[in-house]
Amino acid sequence: MKTSAFHVLRVGLAITFMWIGILIIANPVAWGSYIQPWAQDLLPGSLRSAMLVTGMLDISIGIFLVFNAYTWVAALFAVLHILVVFTTSGINSGTVRDIGLLAASMAIAMHAWPDRFKFWEKKKKYGSSIPDDSSAF
Repeated sequence: MKTSAFHVLRVGLAITFMWIGILIIANPVAWGSYIQPWAQDLLPGSLRSAMLVTGMLDISIGIFLVFNAYTWVAALFAVLHILVVFTTSGINSGTVRDIGLLAASMAIAMHAWPDRFKFWEKKKKYGSSIPDDSSAF
């Protein structure tokens, strides 16, 4: 069941991704300056082109999240994208924001993930009773 908290988090994250995507597209070279030189050398094209693609990816993630379409896929892409950001930009003033975005993306991905693939949750089989961890409190 999707709670109102899930929807607030999903829409807030969607707005954040769309906004950052617009900012990146508006000034790709400035945003590209956050990428470490070693990572810039690995780019197949120009830094500007890579940042424009990054901006479009961010906007796409935001659109899927805001419309609640393929939410788990969009959130998974968000998680992977933020991990790449950590790897290529290192620790800087934006890292604290990115940690929050990573946690929010992971929470949405885990909540929206199809039930049949939720390997981290205990499954009840054929009416057998598996104790719920919350009953201990």
